[in-house]
Amino acid sequence: MPTSRRAWDPHVVTSLAYDGRMLFLTRTLRLFGYGLISIVLVLYLVELGLSEWEIGSLLALTLLGDTVIALWLSVRADRAGRQRMLLAGALSMAAAGTVFLFTRAYWLLLLAATVGVISPSGHEVGPFLSIEQAALSHVVPSRLRTPVFAWYHLVGTMASALGALAGGGTAGLLQRAGWAPLDSFRAVIGVYAGLGVALTVLFLQLTPAIEAGPAAPAVRRTVFMGLHRSRPVVFRLSSLFALDAFGGGFVVQSIAVYWFHARFGVSSSMLGAVFFGANVLSGISALAAVPIARRIGLIPTMVFTHIPSNVLLMLVPAMPTLGSAVAVFLLRFSISQMDVPTRQSYVMAVVDPDERSAAAGVTGVARTAGSALSPALSGMMLAVPGLIAAPFVFAGALKITYDLLLWRGFRSVRLSDEGLRAECQAPRWLDRANR
Repeated sequence: MPTSRRAWDPHVVTSLAYDGRMLFLTRTLRLFGYGLISIVLVLYLVELGLSEWEIGSLLALTLLGDTVIALWLSVRADRAGRQRMLLAGALSMAAAGTVFLFTRAYWLLLLAATVGVISPSGHEVGPFLSIEQAALSHVVPSRLRTPVFAWYHLVGTMASALGALAGGGTAGLLQRAGWAPLDSFRAVIGVYAGLGVALTVLFLQLTPAIEAGPAAPAVRRTVFMGLHRSRPVVFRLSSLFALDAFGGGFVVQSIAVYWFHARFGVSSSMLGAVFFGANVLSGISALAAVPIARRIGLIPTMVFTHIPSNVLLMLVPAMPTLGSAVAVFLLRFSISQMDVPTRQSYVMAVVDPDERSAAAGVTGVARTAGSALSPALSGMMLAVPGLIAAPFVFAGALKITYDLLLWRGFRSVRLSDEGLRAECQAPRWLDRANR
């Protein structure tokens, strides 16, 4: 079977078995919905008459609730049933969208945002990502796991970007046709709720092939948060992923948008084009990671593509002109996501099959928690004129620290998945060169 060439070939996706294709379809619809609602959510809440404090608290509880739900469902999925937990997430998405569609009561909106699934950022929330990764690992051969995860990431990124364009575009078209802003935003939210229903129907079509097998009797009494044998390595990875996410939180998209606006006075329309291009490049970069991982291994790919990406991130505020800053920013995004499919594939390989949903959930929640504080710190830095470049420097330095710690701690970890052992570990010549 071809290796590097195979990564770029859409046949990697089209040749998937039935369940694999269904999981790609559900990710596409879900991320399209997340992008759709992320554009109109705050505008809709303003039109409903909510105050800034109410909107801020609602968004904060949305993220907190999504995190708790993701952890609660994902650590149970391998034993209670992956399909069952995916259905619970889809119903939560549909229910939250329906409540937002039909009520103005703040306490009901707050309840729906906390216990339902709403994405104010356009990115993955809820239990879906971790459970789908585990399910894909069950239906995809080990040798194809990394390219499949790369396409999975690209499809989601493109769907979210298109959803954001569609959300803003639909609301704008309806308003130009004479609709009130509130009604135009409500129409978009109605589509989001409908996508939750569609996901419920699609998840019902999945087969038992996605489910984890029964745990060995020896470990049934030693499970904690869905983990048994692999618990120490998952917790170590989670702490490192939290550090990486803490660094990344200094330059989340809204912070980067503000920096470009404050530094160069860039218009919102131009910023939209810049970040759409950045998201497209980040999705494509995930595919580029696959042939590199085939050649040097997953951990080396994660580390040695991530370090240059973060050096470029630190260089963005040093650029003297808008053109040069945008060029460095886009160059950074062209390699910034090479660690995503390789990281996901590594987590699936380092744990036992009946721990995969839990491992993905725990590491995912660690990343979410790690990124929670840094945007507030970044905002304080941006309020001081002399520190406007500091978020980029802090982000790059912390993420490079993560890379070095990851390389030191995991380049020789023994894997559960024999099929990926050669791919996940560094070649001998590279390991010797870095000792």
